[in-house]
Amino acid sequence: MNFRPLHDRVVVRRLEEDERTSGGIIIPDTAKEKPMQGQVLAVGAGGRDDSGKLVPLDVKAGDTIIFGKWSGTEVKIEGEDLLIMKESDIMGIVEKSGKKSRKAA
Repeated sequence: MNFRPLHDRVVVRRLEEDERTSGGIIIPDTAKEKPMQGQVLAVGAGGRDDSGKLVPLDVKAGDTIIFGKWSGTEVKIEGEDLLIMKESDIMGIVEKSGKKSRKAA
């Protein structure tokens, strides 16, 4: 990619959600909501604190993240629809683990 975000901005590719429900019903495009999960493609150098010191970002390229439904600005870079958002719009990083999660009782 020939694009580098500035400051505390992050470039994200939305991850596509499954087109079928668990019961096998196909969801039409008109009924789908935009995914709120994505993969970080590029990050800026970081923001500045009150004293002017550079504060690096917590996310890095390759991270899978969850963000708000209306977060970011949609852009087209090299023919691909992407999002540019501030790190503060990111709610969290999805960490992959080999363990199965247990349901709370």
